[in-house]
Amino acid sequence: MREPTVPAAVQLVGYEPSGRGSALRLSDGETVSRHPLEPGTELAYGLGDRRCAGAVDGDVHYPCDRPATPYCEHHADTWVCARCTGTCLKDEMDCYQDHAVYLAAFAPATFKVGVTRLERLETRLHEQGADRGVHVHTVSNGRIAREIEAEIATRLIDRVRTPAKVASLSATVDEDAWEELLAGYDVRERFSFEYGLELSSRPVRETIAAGTVRGVKGRLLVLDRGRTSYAVDLRDLVGYELESDRRSRRLQSSLGAF
Repeated sequence: MREPTVPAAVQLVGYEPSGRGSALRLSDGETVSRHPLEPGTELAYGLGDRRCAGAVDGDVHYPCDRPATPYCEHHADTWVCARCTGTCLKDEMDCYQDHAVYLAAFAPATFKVGVTRLERLETRLHEQGADRGVHVHTVSNGRIAREIEAEIATRLIDRVRTPAKVASLSATVDEDAWEELLAGYDVRERFSFEYGLELSSRPVRETIAAGTVRGVKGRLLVLDRGRTSYAVDLRDLVGYELESDRRSRRLQSSLGAF
């Protein structure tokens, strides 16, 4: 097993999902370091106090002592484009790059519509933990893409909640339902993703930072402890102090996990 070497107590201030390397971003109060979540890596950290994760600029961390988590009102980053439906929410529209409208499948049969810059299409699908994806439209700017997305969203969802993503970890895509959906669209390109989890049953959802990394799908980290696999939403770890805890193997979780 490979164990990352970290100070006795650091704060987890961010993460990288699948599609971007899968890693924890840890701060010693000043500098941010990246710790990959490769399969087989052994994590053995207890969860200490949790507070706002502050702000990160490159590898520099600006801590915050406010209790709101994962970010306080001063450090919450609201991306207005995520709420756009074709009417720009900025002072001036600036999304003039080519955009793609896509459909994504999460096993067994959760299907969503989404928008991203054309150059990021495959990466975006991978970041979300999609099992399948198709490119259905290319347009010249984000406004048009959001208008198309909003129209398709009258029939499909445009956001997949964490419980549905956890359910997808041990499932396979209903190919018949997926192909039936695609029959109504002009498919330009197809994508299929494998995450190497090889789970026979649905993992238990927990908030922990101890176990052997099985893999990462989107922002869900799968850890093995004993004979049980756990699904950890990496966003739920942001803001926690991670304490070196190699002596104790007690399961640490949030009360809300039960």
